Amino acid sequence: MRLLPGRNRDWPASPAGQIPAGRVELRPLGTEDEHRYMALRVLNSAWLQPWDATTPENPDPRDSSASFRQMARSLGRSARSGIHLPWLIWFTAQGGTPQMVGQLTVGPIIGGSARSTSLGYWLDEGHAGRGITPFAAALAVDHLFFERGLHRVEVAVRPENVASLRVVEKLGFREEGVRLRFLHIHGAWRDHRCFALTREEIGEGLVARCRGSQSGIG
Repeated sequence: MRLLPGRNRDWPASPAGQIPAGRVELRPLGTEDEHRYMALRVLNSAWLQPWDATTPENPDPRDSSASFRQMARSLGRSARSGIHLPWLIWFTAQGGTPQMVGQLTVGPIIGGSARSTSLGYWLDEGHAGRGITPFAAALAVDHLFFERGLHRVEVAVRPENVASLRVVEKLGFREEGVRLRFLHIHGAWRDHRCFALTREEIGEGLVARCRGSQSGIG
């Protein structure tokens, strides 16, 4: 398993699994996803704006085809080098057709003695509350620990983001404290509550934990 920059032979990878509401799949993000992605972002612009990453130089970024293509190309190169794993979240309801419903990105992946990374995610407002995000995160974490040999995964959440806090709590992430002015979000430097898991803490994995708990995928 490759943990340092170099050709990533484990990519693309598409972890998937079933929850009561339907099938959840992580598919690698690509330039061919532009139109679906842009439509989903426009539909969810107000829902996502308070949590969107920004920079001091660009405190109010706008989604555009050019910005998507730049992101897709950059993350694609980074994925092939083993530094990021950029996934789109797809969901298929019982008897339905697959729909793109969000995004989950892992990175940067640090090898060597750290063997750690972080993950971030967002979901379509219309699909919130069905257990999709916790299960998507569980798929990603299990892939990182069992397939890529990482030892630690972190998630940073704004204290005001109640929905995202529910995700890490359901999955059993351990809170480690508050990082002041940690990331530039929605036009300003924002504090974040930080959560983590190590390989020793997850037993048979987070997917198994979700399926073994009635509240784990709600």
